[in-house]
Amino acid sequence: MIYTLTLNPSIDYIVELPTLNLGELNRTTGETKFPGGKGINVSRVLEINEVKNIALGFIGGFTGLYIESYLQNERILTDFVQVDGDTRINIKLKTAKETEINANGPIISKDHIAQLLNKIEALQPGDILVLAGSIPSTMPKDIYESIVKICHRNQVEFIVDAEEKLLKTVLPYKPFLIKPNHHELSEFFETEIMDINDALYYARKLLDFGAKNVIVSMAEKGAIFVNQEMELVASVPKGEVKSSVGAGDSMVAGFLAAFQDSSEFIEAFRYSVASGSATAFSLGLCDKEKIKQLVEQIEIHNLQG
Repeated sequence: MIYTLTLNPSIDYIVELPTLNLGELNRTTGETKFPGGKGINVSRVLEINEVKNIALGFIGGFTGLYIESYLQNERILTDFVQVDGDTRINIKLKTAKETEINANGPIISKDHIAQLLNKIEALQPGDILVLAGSIPSTMPKDIYESIVKICHRNQVEFIVDAEEKLLKTVLPYKPFLIKPNHHELSEFFETEIMDINDALYYARKLLDFGAKNVIVSMAEKGAIFVNQEMELVASVPKGEVKSSVGAGDSMVAGFLAAFQDSSEFIEAFRYSVASGSATAFSLGLCDKEKIKQLVEQIEIHNLQG
């Protein structure tokens, strides 16, 4: 079974308006809301691809009930830890410039953390855990490391899509996949990733640090995939970018969905790039039909053969 973990989920409230006039009344031209958080996005895209999974994390209050109900209506299994306080609401303003306002979220107690770690302990060899997103300010900064230690000990594969500081703590435990973008890779190595060759060079260093597989997304320049056997470079399909929110999460989910089906890295990478692009070309997450259309446009070059 695939499990996703979102430590600080949200309701993402997307508001569209032609311009934002500060200090004045503004009227929207469109609005929508749905569950947010990187792990939750992965769960939703997995379900879009008919891959069963269970969403883990912390939820609370009326906003938490909304998230749980929404996911269950999408046939996604949930096993959240219930906390005091309300799950946060994040505002995404779609105007001439995309603007985000993110709330802090509820306080997570030591008892809540213990409940979550017990759920992680129950995972079995053959399960996969996706850890995605930031750590709430009320939680220990080493919570990711605590979780991956359990996975490593219990032979549970795990995937990490998180900021540079968190990646450094989990690499020694040999994650199955990590997926930084080129900005995050630049921050990790305190350098500037200028092109595909730079990305390949530093992605190989991540293998040396412990990662089994690495995907680096590079916006319009494409994406790369490396492991000990291959180095792949993918083009990106053409289309109008409507929102970057969830594109990286969709890449992770797309890779997992295809790899679960075929255990074949090249096609999993191709499906990953198509999934990320399909979300970038949408307001909201991708759909399966759009992914299938884009898959055919993506060229993969294997630099090792």
